[in-house]
Amino acid sequence: MSLFDLITKLPGVGEKRALVLKQLGIRTIEDLLTYYPYRYDDLASRLPSQTDDGQKVTFKGTISSPALLLRFGYKKSRVSFHLLVGHDNIAVSFFNQPWIKEQIELGQEMAVFGVFDAVHASLSGQKIIHADNDSLAAIYPASQSIHEKTIQQLVAHAYQQYADEIVEIVPADLRQTFRLLPRVQQIHDMHFPDSAQAAKLARRSAAFEEFFLFQMRIQLLKISSAKHQGRQINYDAAVIENFIAQLPYQLTHAQEKVIQEVLSDLKRPLHMNRLLQGDVGSGKTIVAAVAMLASISAGFQAAIMVPTEILAQQHASNLSNLYENAGLHLRVELLTSGLKAAARRQVLQDLENGEIDVIVGTHALIQPDVRFHHLGLAVIDEQHRFGVKQRATLRKQAENPDILAMTATPIPRTLAITAYGEMTISTIDELPQGRQKIITKWVKSNQTDHVFDWIKGQLAKGAQAYVVTPLIEESESLDVQNAELIYDRLKSELLPYRVSLLHGRLTNDEKQQVIDDFSNNKTQVLVTTTVIEVGVDIKNATIMVILDADRFGIAQLHQLRGRVGRGDKQSYAILVSDPKTQYGIDRMEAIAATTDGFVLAEKDLELRGPGDVIGIKQAGMPEFNVGDPIHDLKMMETAQQSAIEITSRENWDTDKNNAGLVKYLSLTMYRYKDFD
Repeated sequence: MSLFDLITKLPGVGEKRALVLKQLGIRTIEDLLTYYPYRYDDLASRLPSQTDDGQKVTFKGTISSPALLLRFGYKKSRVSFHLLVGHDNIAVSFFNQPWIKEQIELGQEMAVFGVFDAVHASLSGQKIIHADNDSLAAIYPASQSIHEKTIQQLVAHAYQQYADEIVEIVPADLRQTFRLLPRVQQIHDMHFPDSAQAAKLARRSAAFEEFFLFQMRIQLLKISSAKHQGRQINYDAAVIENFIAQLPYQLTHAQEKVIQEVLSDLKRPLHMNRLLQGDVGSGKTIVAAVAMLASISAGFQAAIMVPTEILAQQHASNLSNLYENAGLHLRVELLTSGLKAAARRQVLQDLENGEIDVIVGTHALIQPDVRFHHLGLAVIDEQHRFGVKQRATLRKQAENPDILAMTATPIPRTLAITAYGEMTISTIDELPQGRQKIITKWVKSNQTDHVFDWIKGQLAKGAQAYVVTPLIEESESLDVQNAELIYDRLKSELLPYRVSLLHGRLTNDEKQQVIDDFSNNKTQVLVTTTVIEVGVDIKNATIMVILDADRFGIAQLHQLRGRVGRGDKQSYAILVSDPKTQYGIDRMEAIAATTDGFVLAEKDLELRGPGDVIGIKQAGMPEFNVGDPIHDLKMMETAQQSAIEITSRENWDTDKNNAGLVKYLSLTMYRYKDFD
């Protein structure tokens, strides 16, 4: 017998039921025994006088009236009777369980669990409790295809038959240090606790075990990745030093530190898988430019993949100018879906022949007909916009180049050690010198006229402004501002200043023309949608007005605000909104309170939880059955440190103290095959 026996070894589990259980993630006895309850019902009986209105409770008493069955509607029914509990005669009703009538006998002793209505002295019955029940009943996630009671019975059978097969997974020294229960007791008390305290201690041990196993897998993935032969990019240090010396500004200490981390990785004969995070405007692009130049100086090509054509054009232009101003004659080309067929064929041919040094592209870079001559480094910008498969495609297509992923959405610590645990993370945590803090104000929509009057005054001083709206055109379903309506209004209100309109429905050439006109100050106000969320870098633009700001998430608002404050002039962000919920108010207050993206990322995670923060699904955020990586962050960090310490020991996998852990990991890695 083994915990990894298929679930069909249990009596009553045939192929049909096994298929239903598989949909719940239960394939083996181990899966079933770690399919933990999400809550417990307290079945200890109480008196009505001890019970609050609306509380779930067990009443034990004597049946004092015959049961009546009333049927109404299709498959709808109610069984009613009275239960004498102490001195109180409680009315009990069971809905849509007509068979219960047969279990009701006048004068019989009975315990019933349900929801108490103190006003009417009645109980909405959920189940009849038998004398052999524990005081706590485990409640499991179920489905339409399998009843929760069936899961309870299967768990009980599995524990009874397989308890002797449960071996320790977490090494003894960790269990002792962190006061964790033995695994057999942990599993028992998770399913059949004698008290609320026993359930709490078992859940603590189970959560640590879950986090620890996850972190062990992450460390094994990192070790495995490190064994893969990567490109040894022996770059020309003199070329890099000369390029940095020619820059028209001084690099920050954070940029210098990160550049050294990246260059060190490039020189190693191991595959680089590094994530560079930095707040909006922190100067990640120059780090990428240095890394790509290092790759080119060693005889390799470099690529940068971005999510939008606007951002691709911006990068191609900026990189060309950077290299040209430093006296470097490099060929930087653009590959997007907007390229005409003949131009695309030429770019693909030159790329394969090695005539292109840097290729900047969108998803067009990972099409089957794209072939590189000798790609050394792939940079993925705004990497949360790309899925795991897309990143993997780029690696396979170019024969495993070094990877530098970049994000301007700062990563909360919780996500850094879960969703991005297999990557090495570098952080730029300071802004370039001379940048002034963006003044952010939240105003109500009845002040919109004042905002536009203020903008006109700022335009007279030479400023430029973005006005962002959630929708392109009017919508009957959403009462929000829209770009076309605002554009028509501001064209006349802001005369003699020129207003332009930018949105996703314009052609690529039209978009570029609008941006060029705004960049060259031919237009002073740009009314737009979130198409300018990333990549647009116009230093003279110092005002960002976001209408119906409560329609945007914290990360989006922070990204939009980051389009201003990119020069040395004082910049402003005005959020116009009338949030209807506390969540909306919290978002507005958070974004107005700080310009620190790292603080906002933590706040965003706190407000929304891990399931909905931008980029998590693409990054492969794991789902934990017991632990909560947000509220149990310290436990997760402890588990991570424990996993790092164990895997750093020589011959850890042959140490007899780790025998249970090694065997378990070898048998369960299949669960995490989706990790890249």
